[in-house]
Amino acid sequence: MARERAVERVEEIVETVATETMPVPVREVWVYGDVALGLDPVTRVNVYLTKDLLFKDAPDREQEFVESHGIEGVGKTVRAAWADEHPDLLRANSNGHAAPEQCLAAHLLKGDEPVHLEVCNTGFENNVTQRLKGAMAREEYSQILDPRGAMLWAGDGEEQRTSEEAMAKLRENEFVFPTLPAALEMLGLDADEAEQAADAVREYRERQEGATVRGDVV
Repeated sequence: MARERAVERVEEIVETVATETMPVPVREVWVYGDVALGLDPVTRVNVYLTKDLLFKDAPDREQEFVESHGIEGVGKTVRAAWADEHPDLLRANSNGHAAPEQCLAAHLLKGDEPVHLEVCNTGFENNVTQRLKGAMAREEYSQILDPRGAMLWAGDGEEQRTSEEAMAKLRENEFVFPTLPAALEMLGLDADEAEQAADAVREYRERQEGATVRGDVV
């Protein structure tokens, strides 16, 4: 994707999160990886959403959606009001329960565009650390979350704020980040391990095609 279009897509996603009802409450929107680094063209646009768990929505309506869509958990794990507005975007996991990350992807992503959506209940920086620990323990470096990111939007249900400074830096390609191996060294890997991990992350990215989503719980 051309860089200008990649930045436009990020802005569109931020605008959608800020102005439309989401399947679950979203607290933060981050951008990381290629588009934050200023690459042109951008191989993949990586967006990170910090979501809240849904409490006290409309559990009494769950059976209604089981009968109409064969999907459990509406009103518990995703908003019933969102499902009313977007019944065609309702998605379930392999167990037949409404899947927040899949619903968010259906709402925010378009077709086969090269955009990856990362969804987690904890903030970007904390998840970077947690994923790195897990990758080191399993020696499965491809699952490392690229730490080079910037928060573009934050909201808590009552107040929300788009970081105009971060948006301007994204548009003007003014973010300054180290190389991926250097960034991983800053997080505690030794030099050789950082190079190996960076190679694994790059190889994993190269295998990805089209729109993708990953849901994480920390």
